[in-house]
Amino acid sequence: MTNVVSELAYLHGKPKSHGDLRSSVSDFKVFELLPFQPSGEGEHLIIHIRKTGANTLFVARQLAKYFKVKEALVSYAGLKDRNAVTEQYFGVHLPGKTQYDLSDLSIEGVEVLSYQRHNKKLKTGALVGNRFELILRNVDDVDDVKARWQKAVQTGVPNYFGEQRFGHENNNLTAATDLFNGKKVKDKKKRGFYLSAARSYLFNLFVSERIQQESFSSPVNGDVYMLAGTRSIFSQAEVDQAIITRLAEKDIAITAPLWGAGELATSSAALAFEQSLANQQGDYCQGLAKFGLKQERRRINLEIEAGQIASQNDVVTLSFFLPAGCFATTILRELLLYNDKSLSNEE
Repeated sequence: MTNVVSELAYLHGKPKSHGDLRSSVSDFKVFELLPFQPSGEGEHLIIHIRKTGANTLFVARQLAKYFKVKEALVSYAGLKDRNAVTEQYFGVHLPGKTQYDLSDLSIEGVEVLSYQRHNKKLKTGALVGNRFELILRNVDDVDDVKARWQKAVQTGVPNYFGEQRFGHENNNLTAATDLFNGKKVKDKKKRGFYLSAARSYLFNLFVSERIQQESFSSPVNGDVYMLAGTRSIFSQAEVDQAIITRLAEKDIAITAPLWGAGELATSSAALAFEQSLANQQGDYCQGLAKFGLKQERRRINLEIEAGQIASQNDVVTLSFFLPAGCFATTILRELLLYNDKSLSNEE
């Protein structure tokens, strides 16, 4: 089955260059950044780990076994790729004053970096964002990758949800279709993955269609905007010079819907565009509303922060920061046609 992300529009046309991603797990590094420092006291133990080739859910289960608690009492800020080296945080609800020594904690592929008590639960999404360090190998047109990188830094890239959101061969999306057709899924986490896949698929379609209609960077009447650095939104019936200036200064960003129950926040031409596309995806739209999701918004462009690029022969090294919920592969797809070696290694 064709990956649904591969069918989406490119902002600057399809890349020319090819290259390999994740020739080894150490070629893909991710570092979580929390918005707080553990307080040193409280009912929750915050554990900072480095995991190599390990699945986030697997690590959470192993932590539950180690501390002899239910899996529901182990939390994490974000799911991270298994085929990578990631430094991330886990939280374990451990009431009492016990001082723990984790020197005997042994989980394959996991190294404990630090641990400290905190007075609040570590919630999913409780991240400032992630810093990435990526190595691309066997790149056949390094100059083209560098030129496209410069464009991406200047204009941003489409804020697509990456292919990992949809699962191997889109199986999360297939499961969402089955869910909407009446199949029962008791596991809340799995059900959440499937609903998220359907919602992300719709969002990607809205963004891709705006690119094709050449309204990705150009606002239209009735658009909804998000203030930079926040999730606060506002709508404006007509585009004026103030909106154009604020977009150019990156003070605001155009948004698209994260589908759910309720009315669209757009009006005028933007509303007509979004409703028309939603009508073509009625099963997904109705299914998401039925399962209790509410209308939300997400910015359509993704800005690259603290970006750096370097190359040596046919190897390109990238580093950058992205806000929580954004995907490094979304940037990569604008730079080159990459072959994710971790996928072929699994087959």
